[in-house]
Amino acid sequence: MLIQNLALYEDQYFIRVNHENDSLFYFFDYDVRSAEINMQFQHFHTFYELCVMLEPNTKHFLEGKPYSLQQFDIIGLRPNVLHMTQYPEGDPCKRLIIQFSLPPRVNGLGNEYEQLLSIFHQEIPIFRFEPELQQKIYRKLNDIFLLAQKKDPMRNLIIHLKFIEFLTLLYLNQQHNLYTNGAEMTPTEKKMYAVASYIHTHYTEELSLEMLAQKFFISSYYLSHQFKDVTGFTLTDYIQMTKVRNVQAMLINTSIPITEAALNCGFNSFSQFNRVFRKHIGLSPSQYRKRHQSQAEG
Repeated sequence: MLIQNLALYEDQYFIRVNHENDSLFYFFDYDVRSAEINMQFQHFHTFYELCVMLEPNTKHFLEGKPYSLQQFDIIGLRPNVLHMTQYPEGDPCKRLIIQFSLPPRVNGLGNEYEQLLSIFHQEIPIFRFEPELQQKIYRKLNDIFLLAQKKDPMRNLIIHLKFIEFLTLLYLNQQHNLYTNGAEMTPTEKKMYAVASYIHTHYTEELSLEMLAQKFFISSYYLSHQFKDVTGFTLTDYIQMTKVRNVQAMLINTSIPITEAALNCGFNSFSQFNRVFRKHIGLSPSQYRKRHQSQAEG
């Protein structure tokens, strides 16, 4: 299927090269999502991810801040960034999710891969281009879609090379990015998402209802009720989940002691941390780390 004469798509089609714990890894997932299965809270990955929106009127959250998306927008997500896509009511939405890892260093290439990946570290890593350039960029993804179906002994190498060409086009055309955030929000929604964004950037600090209410010049009662209405979470749960998600990233990606990870993410009481972590994750911190270590070794 060719969507709007631009993007090749086939529902439940996927392409895999290696596995997520390998230094070189690709997973292209062509699928649909709907409002009925919107994620409840932002999540993260230990690899890079691209969300290619093949339907209009979706919304993406990055570290608590909402961004409106048009059809064919591309979102770049660096490892461990908290994010979530919100799909509109109605028919399921087609999308392509690309998860990947590149080796940090390749002999003879210097830091070229690092430069390519810098596009994922922009303040707003969302890309929208004029039609001619958009066609050129999507042509690389379509090439991967078609080439992956061939029984070619060079299949994985070809996918890798085409994807590097795709990333290079994004990198070289950053200055032509047309994306602007047109998310329409009420004044109350803007205020509550500003609070959510503040939590994501200050989760290592002591956060409370009273402190945040004072910071944003609103009453504690108003903040408590409106935050729940807008985000679906109590303020306390949102603060806890943001801290816990960042602890999870530390437990997976570093070998620092669990107590240090908890302290670094704003938990001052280790007993409270254990209780909160188990409440939201369903495992103790040590069980969570062991499970991910065994998966990586397997």
